[in-house]
Amino acid sequence: MEMGGKATNAMPIISKLFCSSSQVVLVVRRRPRVINGGGFVVTDSSQTVVFKVDGCGVLGTKGELIVRDGDGGALLLIRRKGGVVQALSIHGQWKGYSFDYEGLQKLVFSLKEPKSCLARNNITIRTSIEHNRGHKNWDFEINGYFPDRDCSIVDSKGNTVAQVGVKKEVDEFMGSKDLYHVVIKPGIDQAFVFGVIAVLDYIYGESTRC
Repeated sequence: MEMGGKATNAMPIISKLFCSSSQVVLVVRRRPRVINGGGFVVTDSSQTVVFKVDGCGVLGTKGELIVRDGDGGALLLIRRKGGVVQALSIHGQWKGYSFDYEGLQKLVFSLKEPKSCLARNNITIRTSIEHNRGHKNWDFEINGYFPDRDCSIVDSKGNTVAQVGVKKEVDEFMGSKDLYHVVIKPGIDQAFVFGVIAVLDYIYGESTRC
């Protein structure tokens, strides 16, 4: 699916502050668990830190993630639904909460993880936005396989809103997936995109997971 095109109206999920009028390419670098507890850092083309993601290695709580802005302010608290309900449900479920100006939490999105992460094909991971009341019970779907750094976030109309990938020269030089890029379409909430990526990172047992 083509990622180019003219700027679209902003689609804020966390905040319109994170919606750009043009396409954005951001770089993700994983942090070593041993040194600083894991998670990852997101930078722009000028090497400025845009987002930081802390996983359970930093927070000390399994199934809990925090997306922060470049200054370290908390934007999103993401929790995996647990307990008896989780054991009885078909899919694991994650809930993403934003913080208002008083620091109160507000549910903004939910994500259902697949029954199994082992298969590369036919895995359905869907996300629903809390304030959206469309005809479908989901708003975004992840296509592809995140551990290969070859996947995209697609809306319910089939439009690609974000693409995860690795530049060929980086892949050949490093031989790992610790450094990759995310192309985000104009108008799409970047904080939301990295909230979804943070959950994918955890589901597949990578940097945010203890």
